[in-house]
Amino acid sequence: MQHPTTAADILDSMGRAGERLDHMGACEAGAGNISVSIRQTPPDLEDFFPETSEIDLPVSVPGLVGWTFFVTGSGSRLCEVREDPRANVSVIQVKEGGTRAVWRTSPDKQFARPTSEFNSHLGVHEDQAVNSGKDFQAVIHAQPPYLVSLSHIPAIRNQVDFNRAIFRWEPETIVQVPDGVKVLDFMIPGGEELGNANVEGLRDHVIVLWSKHGIMVRSDASPLAAVDKVEYVETGAMYEFRNRLLIGATSAAGLPADQAGEGLHLSESQRVVDAFGVDTELYS
Repeated sequence: MQHPTTAADILDSMGRAGERLDHMGACEAGAGNISVSIRQTPPDLEDFFPETSEIDLPVSVPGLVGWTFFVTGSGSRLCEVREDPRANVSVIQVKEGGTRAVWRTSPDKQFARPTSEFNSHLGVHEDQAVNSGKDFQAVIHAQPPYLVSLSHIPAIRNQVDFNRAIFRWEPETIVQVPDGVKVLDFMIPGGEELGNANVEGLRDHVIVLWSKHGIMVRSDASPLAAVDKVEYVETGAMYEFRNRLLIGATSAAGLPADQAGEGLHLSESQRVVDAFGVDTELYS
């Protein structure tokens, strides 16, 4: 899939991604943020963001010198990005040395600084550019309610049980997200510990779960493609959550346990993996 190369197309994909996250209830108020990095400077950049200043970057990213970043503003509502991208997004162009940047904004800007999670975003972008050779990356942080709810259950808050819980409801989930979700324990949002664990997790996964908080997802196609992955696993989490409610209700009513859903057996999931030639280690 060819990634977008113009500011207009990147902003459109960011806007549509924000709308879909809002429909999932994954970006309440000013929660959630989106960033896009591109090696080649979009030709229509100045049409959207004509004003320039300089800022210090929250982390040093020498591997991203010359790159251009689109990033939502601190406190911006993702559901409003599509309606008014100039008010909710700005652009950062990394200067030589990787510690400062040109900050491009619009006169319509409605925020004081880029998202407070930008340090986590930058770490992922640099890691993908340097170690994977990517020339485009979309990174999204959001708080999908079913995934976050399940992350509060200690018994499944681990790599094996959490993935089996959310992947057992729809056969196509393993096809679309073959590496599963990387599950992290709770860490302070915006802190160095979470930032480092997040970068490492996203090397081998496209989605990392920040337990009791949210997720981060990446895509080298577009922000909208990143949200596609979130929708698959959030739907699996929704089925798991509802089934747990059903189990509780049937138990309280004195009904037999087989009234609740069983989901796909591991053998059935393995048949899907074999049939579609999915490269995964989730069922090994």
